[in-house]
Amino acid sequence: MPVNIISRENAEAIIREQIVSTIFQDVPKQSTFLSLARKLPNMTSNQTRMRVLDVLPMAYWVNGDTGMKQTTEQAWDNVYMTAAELAVIVPIPEAVLSDAEFDIFGEVTPRVNEAIAQRIDSATIFGVNRPAEWDADIITRARQAGNNVAVSNDADMYDLILGEGGVFAKVEDDGYSVNGAVAALGMKAKLRGLRTGDGLPIFNNNMQGSTRYALDGEPMYFPENGAFDNSIAQLVVGDFSQAVYAIRQDITVKILDQGVIQDPSTKEIVYNLAQQDMVALRVVFRMGWALPNPATRLNEDRTGCPFAYLEPSTPMTTKSVTFTVQNSSNNAIEGATIEILGARLKTNASGQAVFNLRAGSYSAKISAKGYNTATEAVTVAGSNVTKTVTLTTKS
Repeated sequence: MPVNIISRENAEAIIREQIVSTIFQDVPKQSTFLSLARKLPNMTSNQTRMRVLDVLPMAYWVNGDTGMKQTTEQAWDNVYMTAAELAVIVPIPEAVLSDAEFDIFGEVTPRVNEAIAQRIDSATIFGVNRPAEWDADIITRARQAGNNVAVSNDADMYDLILGEGGVFAKVEDDGYSVNGAVAALGMKAKLRGLRTGDGLPIFNNNMQGSTRYALDGEPMYFPENGAFDNSIAQLVVGDFSQAVYAIRQDITVKILDQGVIQDPSTKEIVYNLAQQDMVALRVVFRMGWALPNPATRLNEDRTGCPFAYLEPSTPMTTKSVTFTVQNSSNNAIEGATIEILGARLKTNASGQAVFNLRAGSYSAKISAKGYNTATEAVTVAGSNVTKTVTLTTKS
C-alpha cells in the first residue's frame, strides 16, 4: 500500500524562510587621496590662490675687509586651486519606496559617497576623467619630472623600488622623503618576497603603524574602491603632504519631489517627478586640489616632483611634445620656463624642453626673464608634436 506524505516540495509555498534583517554588503571604501593629502581650510569661493616660493635668495662670500656685499632676489608665484563639482541624481518611484522593506535612501547614500571617493582618487592620482578646471594628476606630474621607473622582463623588484634608480630614489633625488605608498591589491604578491641584504623583509605587517602594511618602514595602502588603475601604474610612492586639497561644498544630500530630469546629451525630459509620483536623491560635492611644488634647495627650479611611480609592463601611451623657445633673432633661450597644467620644465642650451603627454588638448605657458610671457595651445593625438615659440623682449 502506498504511503502518502506531505513533502517539503508540497508545502514549499507555505513554509516561511528565514530572512536576515540586514543587507549583506561590503563596507563602503572611501578616498585614499583624501586620507593621505593635506587638507587646507575650506574654500570660501570657487577659486583659491596660494602664494608659493618661486625663487630662493642667495648668499655670497665677501672677499677681504673692503669687499662689496652683493644683493639677491626672492620671488613668489601664484598657484590656483579651482573647485570642481561631483554630483549624481538617483530617481526612485514613490511606490517603490512605500513597498520596500528597507530604507532605500539609507542604502543608496553610502554607496554614492563611495562613488565620489572613487572619482576623486581616479582624477587626482591617475587623471582619469579629470575635471578641466584641475591641474595635471600626480602620475602626469611625475612623468614630466622623469620620475617613472620602467619594468623590464629581468628586472629585480627590489631595485625597481629601493635601488639607486628606483621609485624611492626618484622622490629623494628631488628633495623629498617618501611618507606613503599606494598600490593595487595584486601588488602584494610581488612584494612579499622582497628582502634586504640581511634577509629582512621590506614589506611587512605593521601592527603599530597608521596602516596595516609598511614598505621600507613607510605606510602602504591598497585602495579597495576600484580607483587604482593597473594600466597606468603598479605602485605610486611620494610625499603626500605636498599634495593639498580644500572643500568648497561638503557632501550634501537633498531629496527632490518636484521638477524634471533631462537626458544630458539630448536634453529630452526623462522623468517628471511630480507627474510620475517620483522622488530623487541628489548628492553634490565640490573640492579643489593642487600640487604647489615650491622651490627648495634641492628643487630650485621647481621642475622636480614629490611623487614617483612604477610603470606596468606595458606603459601607458604618451607622445613627446618638444618645445623650442627662441627670441626674435631666432637665438635659443636657455632656462625658459614652460608650464602645462602645473608641470614645469626648463629649456636647455638649445632652447628645448620635452614633455610626455597623453592624448588631449593642453595650454602651455612659456616665460623667461626679460621676455613677455606667451601662451600656446597644444593638441596631442597620434603622433609626436613639435612647437617653436618666439618670445618678445619686454619694453
